[in-house]
Amino acid sequence: MEVKKAIVLMSSPQPDLPSEMESPISSLLVDISQQVQDTIQNMLKMSSEIAGSCVDIVEEIDKCKESAAAKSNILEEEKERFQKAAMDVLQMLRDSQYP
Repeated sequence: MEVKKAIVLMSSPQPDLPSEMESPISSLLVDISQQVQDTIQNMLKMSSEIAGSCVDIVEEIDKCKESAAAKSNILEEEKERFQKAAMDVLQMLRDSQYP
């Protein structure tokens, strides 16, 4: 509410300002307004780029998780095979010692 009042006050002519001061102040306000607008546009562009990058990063993380899970399964299967082979070797050694 106060911002609107300030804008209205700024846009309405100021009776105590000399007319030669109005033009530089108006020009300054227009320049600042344009700079703010440009900055906001740049921030919106960057925000969109960041959001797009976030989506790409999340997809890459999901792919890595799937790959890690697949590798984990393969390693678990290999571990079970080696354990079985080791148990078979131990059983054969035990059988050969006590015929």
